[in-house]
Amino acid sequence: MSTSSWKPFVFGGLASVTAECGTFPIDLAKTRLQVQGQVGDSKYREIRYRGMFHAMVKICREEGVRTLYSGLAPAMLRQASYGTIKIGTYQSFKRLLVDSPEDETLLLNVACGVMSGVISSSIANPTDVLKGVSLTAQRAAIVVGVELPVYDITKKHLILSGHMGDTVYTHFLSSFVCGLAGALTSNPVDVVRTRMMNQRGGSLYQGTVDCLLQTWRSEGFMALYKGFLPNWLRLGPWNIIEEEERHLGSIQHGAIEQSAGEVL
Repeated sequence: MSTSSWKPFVFGGLASVTAECGTFPIDLAKTRLQVQGQVGDSKYREIRYRGMFHAMVKICREEGVRTLYSGLAPAMLRQASYGTIKIGTYQSFKRLLVDSPEDETLLLNVACGVMSGVISSSIANPTDVLKGVSLTAQRAAIVVGVELPVYDITKKHLILSGHMGDTVYTHFLSSFVCGLAGALTSNPVDVVRTRMMNQRGGSLYQGTVDCLLQTWRSEGFMALYKGFLPNWLRLGPWNIIEEEERHLGSIQHGAIEQSAGEVL
């Protein structure tokens, strides 16, 4: 196997684990915001948090700072598999179809993103495979199918425009743009997934569509965008950390290979 084949998997996995550590408290706040206010569930009916920062402060005061990182270990293990496969397969699919990044199109990148999202989610969540295409796989397909292509296209146009080179600022801006796109498209599915996973006994919602409609009817359309800010703020830094670590890792590996070649 050539280095170009395995590098996306290795650097993608390392970056995903690092990003998960850095944004985990934001994800916890997002989950708490998304489950609250459910009319049909007495446990989550009360509106306890006014926003992301209020949620994080209140959790620290009432449950302790450690609660912000409760469940981090299994999340890191999941990212070690999910992130590795997601980034690796996405880059591999693109290189199978086109030889150069300059030849990539939005449609091609979206197709590669959707495929890598479903594959990585199915492998990282094996129990979901038995249930068919689960909410987790659906969300992964949407997030990866939007985020990674938007990142690639945004970075490509910024560099080709001549206004910005291939610098950390270009990666930073591209990451926040793709994070916004990912949050806008995936938040409703994320709310539905979070609520279905937290319902007791499976008696409140009969399925994905039922959960979406009940949420819309009882709480309004904007309820589907609960936790949007932490979702975006998590995806933005998450992508920045992930892309920068992969970028730096690739540069360092290339430098090592060049030095080895010079020695030989």
